[in-house]
Amino acid sequence: MSSLVKIFTGTASRHFGEKVAGAYGQPLGNMTFQRFSDGEFQTSYEETVRGATVFIVQSTMQPTDNLFELLLMVDAAKRASAREIIAVMPYYGFARQDRKDQPRVAIGAKLVADMLATAGVHRIMTMDLHADQIQGFFDVPVDHLYASTLFIPYIESLNLQHLTMAAPDMGGSKRANAYAKHLKSDIVICYKQRSRANVVDHMTAIGEIEGRNIVLIDDIIDTGGTLCKAADMMMERGALSVRAFCTHAVLSGKAYENLEKSKITELIVTDTIPLRQESSKIKVLSVAEMFSDVFHRIVNHESISSHFII
Repeated sequence: MSSLVKIFTGTASRHFGEKVAGAYGQPLGNMTFQRFSDGEFQTSYEETVRGATVFIVQSTMQPTDNLFELLLMVDAAKRASAREIIAVMPYYGFARQDRKDQPRVAIGAKLVADMLATAGVHRIMTMDLHADQIQGFFDVPVDHLYASTLFIPYIESLNLQHLTMAAPDMGGSKRANAYAKHLKSDIVICYKQRSRANVVDHMTAIGEIEGRNIVLIDDIIDTGGTLCKAADMMMERGALSVRAFCTHAVLSGKAYENLEKSKITELIVTDTIPLRQESSKIKVLSVAEMFSDVFHRIVNHESISSHFII
C-alpha cells in the first residue's frame, strides 16, 4: 500500500512536509520549482504519480504565491494521472474572509475552496479553520483536525491553580467554552472595538480575572495586538499569569515586538506556519505526527475521530 502513496510539499511548508513524511516512514517525493525572471513560476513532479494517492503539503499563508503554487501542484498531479489528490493545508489562508460582513466584499474562503475544487482535489486536510462552516464550502471530504489534541495535555501538565480559559474576542467564545468544559474551569470573554483591521481601540472583559491563571485560546495570532492588549488588561486587573495558545503563528507586522513588550508569560503555537524568528516567549508544539497518523488512517480507510478531544 505504501508504494502507492506519494508525499510532496510546496516551498512554503518544506520543513513541515519533511517532518510529516519522516513520521509517515517514507521520503518526500521529488519535485522541482522554477521561477522565471518576471516572477512567474512552474512546478514539476520528477517522478511518476500515475495511479498513486498524492498528499500535497502546503500552508497558504502570505504571500499569495503559496496558494497558487499549491493549485499548480494539484493541477500537475491531476494531469499526471494521480488516482487521488489530497491537499494538506495545515493553515488555510483567507479563512478570515468566511462571510459577507459588509457590502461589496468577497468571500475569500469560498473562492479558495472553489479554486481547489476546479484544480482537481479529491480531499482536503487542514487544522483549526477560523470558522467551522468553511468545511461546507467544499463538495469533497474535509478532514478538520484540532490543535486541542496537543494543547489540552500541555495545559494539564502545567498544573495551574485557579485556571480560567479566555476568549480574546466574542468570536472565539465557542472555542474557549469547549476548552473550559473539558478542563472544568471558569471562562472569561473579552470584548473589543476596532476602528480598522488589526487595530484594537478599546477592550474589556466579562468574567472573574483577579487571582486567576488565565489561558487565552485562539486559532490565529497575526499582529498580536488583540492578544497582547487582552493579556495586559488582565494582568492590570489582578490576574496571576496570562498564557496564550494559538494554532497558527502568522505573526506579521510588529507581532514579535508586541509580544516581547506584553505581559504574556508564554505563547504556545504549532508548526503549521514556520516562525520568522525565535522568541523566548514562544514555544512550538509540532503537529507533524498527528498529520502523519491521519495520512495512515485515510490510506487504510480508518476513523480519525480518536484525534478529537473536544
